[in-house]
Amino acid sequence: MFSLQSDARQHQPQLPPTPQQQQQLLPPVVPTQLQQLFGANASGGLGFLGAPIGSADLDEVSFSLQLLDDSADIKPLIAKPLEGDEDVHLALAHQSYKAGDYNQALEHCNAIYRKNPKRTDNLLLLGAIYYQLHDFDMCIAKNQEALAIDPHFAECYGNMANAWKEKGNIDLAIRCYLIAIELRPNFSDAWSNLASAYTRKGRLNEAAQCCRQALALNPRLVDAHSNLGNLMKAQGLVQEAYNCYVEALRIRPSFAIAWSNLAGLFMEAGDLNRALTYYKEAVKLKPTFADAYLNLGNVYKALGMRQEAIICYQHAIQARTDYATAYGNLASMYYEQGQLDLAILHYRQAINYDSAYVEAFNNLGNALKDAGRVDEAISCYQSCLALQRNHPQALTNLGNIHMEWNMMSVAASYYKAAISVTSGLSAPFNNLAAIYKQQGNYVEAVACYNEVLRIDPLAADGLVNRGNTFKEIGRVSEAIQDYIRAVTIRPTMAEAHANLASAYKDTAHVEAAIKSYKQALLLRPDFPEATCNLLHTLQCVCDWDDRASRFAEVEGIIRKQIKMLVLPSVQPFHAIAYPIDPILALEISRKYATHCSLIASRYGLPAFRHPLPIPVKAEGGRRRLRVGYVSSDFGNHPLSHLMGSVFGMHSRENVEVFCYALSQNDGSKWRQRIQSEAEHFVDVSSMSSDVVARMINEDKIQILINLNGYTKGARNEIFAMQPAPIQVSYMGFPGTTGATYIDYLVTDEFVSPTRFSHIYSEKLVHLPHCYFVNDYKQQNRDVLGPVCQHKRADYGLPEDKFIFACFNQLYKMDPDIFNTWCNILKRVPNSALWLLRFPAAGEMRLRAYAAARGVRPDQIIFTDVAMKDEHIRRSALADLFLDTPLCNGHTTGTDILWAGLPMITLPLEKMATRVAGSLCLATGVGEEMVVSSLKEYEEKAVALAENPANLQALTNKLKAARMTCPLFDTARWVHNLERAYFKMWNLYCSGRHPQPFKVTEHDMPNSHMTDSLREEAL
Repeated sequence: MFSLQSDARQHQPQLPPTPQQQQQLLPPVVPTQLQQLFGANASGGLGFLGAPIGSADLDEVSFSLQLLDDSADIKPLIAKPLEGDEDVHLALAHQSYKAGDYNQALEHCNAIYRKNPKRTDNLLLLGAIYYQLHDFDMCIAKNQEALAIDPHFAECYGNMANAWKEKGNIDLAIRCYLIAIELRPNFSDAWSNLASAYTRKGRLNEAAQCCRQALALNPRLVDAHSNLGNLMKAQGLVQEAYNCYVEALRIRPSFAIAWSNLAGLFMEAGDLNRALTYYKEAVKLKPTFADAYLNLGNVYKALGMRQEAIICYQHAIQARTDYATAYGNLASMYYEQGQLDLAILHYRQAINYDSAYVEAFNNLGNALKDAGRVDEAISCYQSCLALQRNHPQALTNLGNIHMEWNMMSVAASYYKAAISVTSGLSAPFNNLAAIYKQQGNYVEAVACYNEVLRIDPLAADGLVNRGNTFKEIGRVSEAIQDYIRAVTIRPTMAEAHANLASAYKDTAHVEAAIKSYKQALLLRPDFPEATCNLLHTLQCVCDWDDRASRFAEVEGIIRKQIKMLVLPSVQPFHAIAYPIDPILALEISRKYATHCSLIASRYGLPAFRHPLPIPVKAEGGRRRLRVGYVSSDFGNHPLSHLMGSVFGMHSRENVEVFCYALSQNDGSKWRQRIQSEAEHFVDVSSMSSDVVARMINEDKIQILINLNGYTKGARNEIFAMQPAPIQVSYMGFPGTTGATYIDYLVTDEFVSPTRFSHIYSEKLVHLPHCYFVNDYKQQNRDVLGPVCQHKRADYGLPEDKFIFACFNQLYKMDPDIFNTWCNILKRVPNSALWLLRFPAAGEMRLRAYAAARGVRPDQIIFTDVAMKDEHIRRSALADLFLDTPLCNGHTTGTDILWAGLPMITLPLEKMATRVAGSLCLATGVGEEMVVSSLKEYEEKAVALAENPANLQALTNKLKAARMTCPLFDTARWVHNLERAYFKMWNLYCSGRHPQPFKVTEHDMPNSHMTDSLREEAL
């Protein structure tokens, strides 16, 4: 009498239970003829959970108790034998009714009615016919006519109650059933139908009592058995429900509804094959059983048999042409197959038959959005919300549209609205987390991802996203834990393996990183990010197998991505150390700069108003130039080691310095020094990027310096918001930013010659001597002592050999330079090459590579990385430093020159390849250390090793120059930088666009600094 019917408005299959979840149920008695369909285990019970297993997300198939069209048991009274035409017509009417030919039955009954309108048995049959024709008003009218003649006609009250129930007046239906039962207490069908009415009102206990009363009166009433089974299921009594369905089938094996309900139990238990068998039996017994076809389609869909599912939904529609749910499920199948036009058509048909079909409006919106018809999609989502004001999926989908439009605040409001009405939907939490993360609000992002994982602890995507957030804020060990959990849950998730590899690489577990990258590529060979990051990781440990082909593949990927307007998989910081075309490196930076602009646009800030373009000290102008430095490296980092004195050395008479720290206080002496010496120091690490930009603008900064570029911890979106009128790249990133919002790059004539200006997006500002500042004169004077505090024996270095050294990170090396080093070692037999385990995983490969080229094992010596002071002091134990041309030693190069150790360097074209040459030249003796080819590099190294007197003379000149040369004169460098700043500002005040210029040095006393600045600004 009623069936389990899927609302089919959602689309994910249920999951099967685990063995630990299964229950041991008591075996019901199963008739022999049913065992062929139930299988050998039928009598042993089902062994499934009493509740469906699945998530509360949009795509979920659920089952609910609903009435079928023929669920009410309409009882036409069997006529007694009659004489004449009435007898014939009534017999034919019954025959037609049983055959389902209701219109023919109606003709016969009307013939009787015209002759004898007061014949109650005919009126009862007429009411039943009108019920089957869905003319419930006429059904009620005919039964009322009969009751006017015979007020004690119990069957009329029962049938009239059925009609009122179909019209939605359940309370009136219940009253009619109760009258029928009062007139005839043994009226089993009335008891059964009263049960269905109580069920509609949610009065399940009373409904169950009615079913049991019906069965007490008529134990063979299969409808009552089936209804009682549904009630048991609704209360979680799955075994009892199973027993009821089986009993109904024992009595009547052809009872299709019981087969369908039994199938529903197995469907929810995850036993899809059993469910499939029983739904097939239901539609075989009743080919017009629309609900069974619908649920059979759901089973096929869960089994991945999509075409079979489509056919079942089509059968359901054929059986019931106005079946909105079947249209909705069919539309969903077309949607999943990418057939958007058919999906849209069928969703519209579903809505046409059920104008309150909330999920159809939402899903139609999804299909329209995917078809590019966004305005129509929005209209559908709004219609959905008109029907259900707090529909979480529609709110989330509207949020997604606004997120794609970069209207982040609007998108966030929709996600928050969705979260406020449901705690069981992960999508709004996930998407809101993405917004928080983009805005630098990592605490809130992590909190949202925690909610995603609360809703679904096995959400691998959520684990990866939270891991990514942890990694960005330096909590790498927690990130690794999340990635490991993700790959455990979903071993085929290539992204999780790739992100795990990246985290391993960040924690110096390079071999594990390589393994994970390779696993990611095994799972997804076409994975550009994994391909490019694997290359960089292999470069870090000097794994040069197939190096040329790998670089060719990566370059092909980059060019394709740039052409497709996709963010390149090679980061700008990696590109500076790759042997790729400088123009391609510029294009990579440009794409990343554009991406930063996109992130900035998501904050929806209006354009900032900048300080008026009035020269400093002019009437109406400021007394000092306001300069802001933005960095994540104010702490124990090479940048602070090099620039520690700069911020306090600025002339407070001419420049007002603001430092904006993107990282938290690490408690180091470098952080404390900068914080105490800078005129203004602000920790903005906990602020979102838009708040930082507003602060910079409110501070009326005139020149803003980006000390990060594309290094770790950068928040370039702050610069993309353009809070200051002049924005400059300096020091942190030795390359072009490719950003239209960065006006100048501070460099020097050697590092960035004018002839190479085409590989930079910024206007080049050439400082005198070397652009690369350092702080050794202030912080490391003890190195200048005549006696080295360290001995070669402390580091396993032979006393009697010539020691070549390279302390650069291993990723800066390539086969060309290492082959040159091997040649040098073979030509200078009594020599060794001192390298760092930077990282340690590269040692084995480099030793093997050298041995394969005839270098003795004792000629390669590795030591661990040392703390800064020790590193500088022990550098003097070597005889000659060998630089890496692909990417020079920058900080390391400055370290060894301050230690008095000469170097050989080969400048190429890109900025990162020329810094060491500039360092050498700024000592005043650099001409003897800079070469123009690998051949000259090799010859120079061998010549210096074989001529100790020449090398000693060079070493003595270098050591003698340290206290007087421009390279180590920090105060002089700061004065020159201030000249550059004033030149930038005065160009801006004159209304001219940024243009390249050279800073000329004036050897004037400090007291005349202001006059000098004014002269430079002219």
